[in-house]
Amino acid sequence: MEKKIIITAAVTGSRPMRSMNPAVPYSPKEIIEAAVDSHKAGAAVVHVHVRDPETGVPSSNIEYFKEVLEGIRERCDMIVNLTTSGLNITGPGAIEERLKPIYLKPDMCSYDHGSMNFFDRAFVNSPEWAERCAEAMKAVGVKPEIEVFDVGHVHQAKDLISRGLIDDPPYFQLCMGVRWGVGGDPEDLLFMKSKLPDKALWSVLGVQRAQLPMIAMSMLMGGHARVGFEDNIHIRKGVLAKSNAEAVEFAANLAEKLGRTVATASEARQILHIAPRG
Repeated sequence: MEKKIIITAAVTGSRPMRSMNPAVPYSPKEIIEAAVDSHKAGAAVVHVHVRDPETGVPSSNIEYFKEVLEGIRERCDMIVNLTTSGLNITGPGAIEERLKPIYLKPDMCSYDHGSMNFFDRAFVNSPEWAERCAEAMKAVGVKPEIEVFDVGHVHQAKDLISRGLIDDPPYFQLCMGVRWGVGGDPEDLLFMKSKLPDKALWSVLGVQRAQLPMIAMSMLMGGHARVGFEDNIHIRKGVLAKSNAEAVEFAANLAEKLGRTVATASEARQILHIAPRG
């Protein structure tokens, strides 16, 4: 079992709004502050979506991504993972729009290659998108975080790996309890883990009430964990989290109690085979 555990903070996502939790960050400055505070609390990785600073509506503005990436790098050494999610990007040119964050050369980018029904809409990731995204990340040396929401996504990722589009060791994020993907029960996580490639590195997120049992199981099984407002705006049932850092601190304390040591950003780079910052 990997003793060191990598904690990822997904600090804003695209769905939580301030009407749900007033602490949700919108502007690039607020996202940077959330990332740095999460780093101080134990997060080695930050997963970044960007929003319209005034309305909080999901945005694909590349200048916002650039500001967040540069702002975090000026303040700390944490691994920056920019989203390439196309949930809110449609129409002609959608693929090119989704690829833009990769060319900023963050350490990682999320990689959604499989389609599914996602809450109230279809989350469409065509085979063309999957191949072009993987090729783009490989070309510029960005590590893919392979997000899988069901077992078919794992099988598809294995095919991409076998064709040399994703380098070893692949890094999977097992997304548990997202409606209408795989469930968030213990047997679901055991099943998903059993289907991963032998050399895979892996992390687990659980949404809402599935968060605590899923990250606790991952910690016990030797995996890594993701927390933050994208997945859960509460710190416990009926109690809103005051910040992303509070959720990270909770996860770090839980990991220590379960015999895991929280990885620094430098240690996380070694585990994930990401080059040190120059």
